[in-house]
Amino acid sequence: MKLNYKRTFYVGLAFMSICVFWQVYDNAVSLILKNTFHVRDSLIGIVLALDNILALFMLPLFGKLSDKTRTKIGRRMPYILGGTATALLCLFLMPLAEKTNNIVLFFVGLGLVLVAMSTYRSPAVALMPDVTPKPLRSQGNAVINLMGAVGGMLMLVTMNIFPITGDEPHYATVFLIEGVLMAVCVAILFWKINEPALVAEREKVEKEAGISDEDTGVVDEGGKMPKPVFRSLVFILASVFFWFFGYNAVTSSFSRYAEQELGGNFAMVLLVCTVAAIISYLPVGFIAQRIGRKKTILIGVLMLAASFCSGIFFHEITPLLYVFFALAGMGWAFINVNSYPMVVELSKGSDVGKYTGYYYTVSMASQIFTPVLSNILMEYIGYRTLFPYATFFVLLSGVTMLFVKHGDARPTAKKGLEALDVDMD
Repeated sequence: MKLNYKRTFYVGLAFMSICVFWQVYDNAVSLILKNTFHVRDSLIGIVLALDNILALFMLPLFGKLSDKTRTKIGRRMPYILGGTATALLCLFLMPLAEKTNNIVLFFVGLGLVLVAMSTYRSPAVALMPDVTPKPLRSQGNAVINLMGAVGGMLMLVTMNIFPITGDEPHYATVFLIEGVLMAVCVAILFWKINEPALVAEREKVEKEAGISDEDTGVVDEGGKMPKPVFRSLVFILASVFFWFFGYNAVTSSFSRYAEQELGGNFAMVLLVCTVAAIISYLPVGFIAQRIGRKKTILIGVLMLAASFCSGIFFHEITPLLYVFFALAGMGWAFINVNSYPMVVELSKGSDVGKYTGYYYTVSMASQIFTPVLSNILMEYIGYRTLFPYATFFVLLSGVTMLFVKHGDARPTAKKGLEALDVDMD
């Protein structure tokens, strides 16, 4: 059984469009609030948490709704197309508001875009496991995250060419390029991916390989999840909560941290981090298949914690800082490739969207609290609290991960492997 990489790259365009948006959101919104509207750091943290508060309710809702949706173009595609179109229509209100110094218009545009993005994030991510056999989902998620990282990298390059810091920030240009990339990604996805046909093909492949879509051992005779499996699910989700608590604190505040403490261009540092992640994603998928998802995640936790800990000692941007941020990108790849597949491994095939919602509910809940808490610490104690804070929570995620006993890929029957050693073109 082999992953069809070409097709998975097309599926990953949905996540790429999402990451294009969030890369600009994390950096540009923070700077607009601080430099244009002169909002305090602690209040910026609250604003940055608003999208996660919204997502806390909408992601599981639309994940579950898409599970039950039946259309000619599939379960997930209507949400992806509709959500993207709505987001694009509202996106350009934000740079217009910045240009006219209209904070009310800015928040109207921001709110509308965040609602639109929340309607299709869970369906977009659930599309990968829908069309990918269970044993190949870590590799599939590696491709999906690779595509997301490429999207983020393209916007970091854009923000290097058209800086959003300094006396004349190029917000309008950056938002325009962002909108074009999002539209192109989703248009190609719809053109190349026939969702119903690929879901049927995946079900056929799993059946021939002796893998049941429903009877995976994650429910007992009464139809409930056994307690040991449920305990693993809780610890997986706890780990997701804690590593996002650390990671998002850095990504959402680094543009201001670099401006205040390092005296340099944040975009280039984050670009190095992103490139390192891109290089790592596909090898990480193979590593997880060899040693298991849990061990791979724990290696990533140690790498990410070490890189954040090193950030404590830097007072300017140096070549060594780039090295440690490259390590952070690699560590995040080790974690991110395997965490989502571990969660959906515990789901039934008909519940993938719901479990995708669980995953994002927890990650978004984390990202509600961490911008607020980290920004309060930065305002009242100092910006230098950022990296000790992030290191602590990443290490805590490793502790909870030690208690996870389920969620690694199940081996397929030998007969199925022998019969299905194809590329699934």
